[in-house]
Amino acid sequence: MRTVYLIAVSFALGLIGCGKQTTDKSFIESAVASPSLTAKVDRPLAKYEPEDGKVLVFIGQEITALGGLDEYNDGYLDHFEKRPAGFTSYSFLTPGDTTFGFVHKGLDGIYSTDNWGDSVYNASLQLADPDFDNMMLAIGLGMVNHETKVANGEHDEMIIKLGEFIKSIAPRPVFLRVGYEFDGHLWNHYNKEDFIKAFRRVKDILDKEKVDNVAYVWQSAGFVSTPGQLEDWYPGDEYVDWCSFSFFARWREQEMIEFARKKGKPVFIAEASPTVSGPYMKFDNQTLPMDLNNEAEAQLAWNEWFVPFFETIENNGDVVKAFSYINCNWKTHPMWFDNPTFKLIDARLQVNKDIKKKWETKLEDKRYIMSSEDLYKKYTIR
Repeated sequence: MRTVYLIAVSFALGLIGCGKQTTDKSFIESAVASPSLTAKVDRPLAKYEPEDGKVLVFIGQEITALGGLDEYNDGYLDHFEKRPAGFTSYSFLTPGDTTFGFVHKGLDGIYSTDNWGDSVYNASLQLADPDFDNMMLAIGLGMVNHETKVANGEHDEMIIKLGEFIKSIAPRPVFLRVGYEFDGHLWNHYNKEDFIKAFRRVKDILDKEKVDNVAYVWQSAGFVSTPGQLEDWYPGDEYVDWCSFSFFARWREQEMIEFARKKGKPVFIAEASPTVSGPYMKFDNQTLPMDLNNEAEAQLAWNEWFVPFFETIENNGDVVKAFSYINCNWKTHPMWFDNPTFKLIDARLQVNKDIKKKWETKLEDKRYIMSSEDLYKKYTIR
């Protein structure tokens, strides 16, 4: 999920994946991210990190995608018996900015029900409902156009208020994705130096406020940066608990898994939803239609996106320790109407019986961690 600047993002996200993707299984197996050939070094587990071979399952991202509420009752939680270990929401440090007619006030979607073109968000409403008990929370914290103000201390009061919110839900673990997709340059266009300062300032303030139930997540777009460029944007080992990236059509190009492995950090695939490159991607910036209501498109999605997605996770069990699947009907949200990557996507797992069954079967694997009464106890000590 990202705040969209339509002209720029229509070009940038349209470049996701070049050329027609094949359904040949041998190609997928050869292309999928695989374990490093370099020696793996034992390291201490990071905050909230499960042991090797275990993966925290999150579902996102807006209220309609998750459901589980009286007014919103057709989402993931309403159709799957086993609840995920966590859920994803979003907020912003961008007061005064306007997105699809919505004027941001700062910390949007935390205490109030807000819609910035991507359906509704209200983390407090969800947290007050028992269906969300024993679930971790991942927050995408946007600061586009405001990273300099954050870095200079102009938004300290909002950061302190965010810290108060996070402390108020302890011991629930919170994964804070500060300035998510920092290298999505054409849609987020962060200033590198100020982004790094802002990331550090958020953590420094929350540390000063003694906010202990939070892990800091540094998230790449997943296909933009070389290892050297990732290094240039890195806030530092003492500021980053988890590395992260988005898993969309250009998943083959990600460099984050190996970067994180070398840094001794776990990886959170913080955004993931089935998108497959169209045959003329270089010319029309278009992914293939991917509506899980459609049997042919659903089968294509499973073969060309879900299979390599799970293989990437399972082939890198030493570092990939969490993922968040976006269970969203993208094409119904104004934010994505003109977006070439998501405008034809309905990624709701519950709308296709075969996909739903395959998903449930996959998550029966003991490596995938779901909600449980002792979930917080297992991981809050880290």
